[in-house]
Amino acid sequence: MASREEIMAKVSELIGPFNNKGVELKEDTTFQGDLEWDSLTVMDFVAAVEDEYDIIITMNMQAEIENIGQLSSAVAKLMDD
Repeated sequence: MASREEIMAKVSELIGPFNNKGVELKEDTTFQGDLEWDSLTVMDFVAAVEDEYDIIITMNMQAEIENIGQLSSAVAKLMDD
């Protein structure tokens, strides 16, 4: 089982190809505000995270996730279920 810190590191790694602006990634880095992602980029990134961890992030969950820290917590929770 991966720790939340390990998940955070992997999520940051997965963001790499999508981080066109070279934004410094921190726990409170937001996908829309800081990374300036559109909805298509978000969907592509979510698919990459789902594939990496073999989980499903529902649309309702996605609507509540605004930053890297929240995503890392959601992934950790889904892996525990």
